[in-house]
Formats: sequence, structure tokens, C-alpha cells
Amino acid sequence: MGLLSATKLHKNRNKFRWNDKRYKKKKLGLFAKSDPLEGKSQAKGLVTAKVQKEARQPNSAMRKCCRVQLIKNNKIVTAFIPGNLAQKFVDEHDEVIIERIGGRMNRSKGDIPGVRFQVIKVNDQPLRLLWKGKIEKGRR
Repeated sequence: MGLLSATKLHKNRNKFRWNDKRYKKKKLGLFAKSDPLEGKSQAKGLVTAKVQKEARQPNSAMRKCCRVQLIKNNKIVTAFIPGNLAQKFVDEHDEVIIERIGGRMNRSKGDIPGVRFQVIKVNDQPLRLLWKGKIEKGRR
């Protein structure tokens, strides 16, 4: 390390940064390209089917989920339906708004494998108010 080696060190640092997986993914925008929501936080879609996912060990519950086809790019994702008996309010061909659950590094959260999104609205009505009984489900 000489007196005038700062430029060389700086150039090397910039060059070898591309070996870092996170840096490369961020700079090339690979997350937004492979992301079904295309970088947005919420998206609208149509429910194609209601499914149940088995929770990871040590839990043994069946988590209520639904398959949602996004309107903007026709990609199909699985979304979690939060709330006790909230799956009663989500029917096939309903229009729902989904958002990210917010697990670590955009992965699935908790004990639900492969589910990264959750339903927040059904036919433009908040799902939380529906299952609390404050409003009734509107017709489409």
C-alpha cells in the first residue's frame, strides 16, 4: 500500500462489487423483472381458486389461501387470506387487492411455504371489516 494507491483500491472495490449477489441483483434490476407485482406494493387480481396450504413444522394447521390471477400481467400467485373464517368472504371470480406480506428479503412469512402475498380487499371492501361483521359484502 503506497501513498498514491487510493485510486487503484477504489477501482478494484468498484470492479469486484459485481461479485456480490445482492449488489448485482439491485443494479441490474433483477428483482423488479422477476417480481409478479413489478416493483409495486399492491395489485388487483381475480380469484381463480381457493386452496389450503399446510403449515411448516412444528405447526400442523391448514392455512387458507387463494390463487389470484393478476390483471396487469396475467401472472398467477398464491395469496394468504388473513382472519378467522375470512375465507367465507372470498369466492371464485371475485376481484381482490393483494399486497406483500413482508417476510425477510421478500420471502414468505411465518409458517406458510411459498406464499408471499395477502388479500386486503374483496370487491373494493376491506376484508378485515367484512370478517369483523362491520360491513356486508357487496354484489358485483
